[in-house]
Amino acid sequence: MPRGLLLCGGASTRFGSNKLLEVIAAPSNERPGDELPMAALAARALVSAVHRVTAVIRPGQPEVRALLAAQGGEVVERPRALEGLGASLAAGVAASPGDDGWIVALGDMPFIDPLTIRAVAAAIENGALVAAPVDASGRRGHPVGFARTLKEELASLSGDEGARVVIERHRAALREVRVADPGIFRDIDRREDLAGARGG
Repeated sequence: MPRGLLLCGGASTRFGSNKLLEVIAAPSNERPGDELPMAALAARALVSAVHRVTAVIRPGQPEVRALLAAQGGEVVERPRALEGLGASLAAGVAASPGDDGWIVALGDMPFIDPLTIRAVAAAIENGALVAAPVDASGRRGHPVGFARTLKEELASLSGDEGARVVIERHRAALREVRVADPGIFRDIDRREDLAGARGG
């Protein structure tokens, strides 16, 4: 099974404080009534779906490290995470070079259904080079899965572009996984993005 990579290196500039620590309600498809920090919910969904998870954080984040570790994943602290999503992804791949592929998820997307993550992982296990969830209109969301054969391309990423360049390079091989899961689009960049989520 591919490894989950949870990218948690952002500086939360637009949010105004460390959004990964913001307490919000668990998605209704999980445990109604639960309220946890955003990154913990994202980690819990990923761990429940693929079991082996590495979270990449930037240095000097002991609270984030502790809450992610409490969900059962490995946590690696990498200065490169400060450079952006691409650099964080490259650091995560470098920290797990022997894995059979990677499911790349984001710490500020806590509303993805674990069933969606499992479906993307299954596509990679069944031979897809790249896999991603799409809705009925074909709009692509997160997380995105990558086969082991893309290790060098992923490990060479830098800056904040993320894996978009790798996806575009292999667009013809992209396996679309049809889901009915609005969480694949819902990321939290600003406080107003929390509309509808409880928490203190």
